[in-house]
Amino acid sequence: MSLERLSQLKLSHLRIFAAIVECGSFSEAALRLQLSQSAVSYAIAVLEAELGVVLLARGRYGAHPTPVGEQIVDRAYKILHLIDDMAKQANLAKGLDGGHLRISSFRSAATHILPDVLAEFCRRYPAIAITLTEHDDRPDVEEDLYKGRAEIGITYAPVGADLKAWEIMRDEFVVLFPPGFQRSEPTLDWKELTLHPLIMAPENDGCDAMVYAHCANYGITLHATYQVRSDATIVSMVAKGLGAAVSPRLAAEPIPAGVKVYSLPVPLFRNINIAVVSDALLPPAAFAFLELVKRSMRVE
Repeated sequence: MSLERLSQLKLSHLRIFAAIVECGSFSEAALRLQLSQSAVSYAIAVLEAELGVVLLARGRYGAHPTPVGEQIVDRAYKILHLIDDMAKQANLAKGLDGGHLRISSFRSAATHILPDVLAEFCRRYPAIAITLTEHDDRPDVEEDLYKGRAEIGITYAPVGADLKAWEIMRDEFVVLFPPGFQRSEPTLDWKELTLHPLIMAPENDGCDAMVYAHCANYGITLHATYQVRSDATIVSMVAKGLGAAVSPRLAAEPIPAGVKVYSLPVPLFRNINIAVVSDALLPPAAFAFLELVKRSMRVE
């Protein structure tokens, strides 16, 4: 491959290639990058055509780098790291008069907590560009921080050992029952949770793990009848009478009219945090955003 053609390689294609290697599939990489799967496939096709080699072996169990693909992705990581480092240095030089701030958040916090803060931040610092990446759960947010894809993370406790975090709010887990549910007492007992089909997130969901462990502490073993990834779909299924659900209140909002909402017999909360990597070299924009969030949420 000639140097002229090599210079035409797009960084976006290298980022997509690296994401596929990390995720192990085109579809997962597309979700992480918030791109369509066709855009991801096109980028790899172009990259392979420009380099003249096959980078990924595709199969029913995902996508994995070929031997030459492993060599290329190692070099791609170095290139992307240097580009990110260049951007960090530029942001440091610009101070609050420009630059780019990257925020990663789990979805319900991005929907219900961040918009007001972002609006105020943009009003104060209009020259700073912001990228907000949403994820279904905490591990993806922390991975963005560790791998340098974001300066700020909105996550929930417990946070990783190498992160510095500040609690910004407590979000209660609530039990949602369909509109036809009737109970004379204003509070629930544990037995009530076992009498209805239960709609929960798939296995390995961080919030549901907290719910299962909390209930087990009081002798209650929960069994999900349905496993659904989308918070909105879970709430909609409850509204249609398909079962009950236990969800953080933020994830359940907006709660449809008629859906009955109760606290657990012993209340449970998740502590929502804003976090950064402890030893990271943060741009002034990140410090300004941290201070704004802490003031807005009255964090000590």
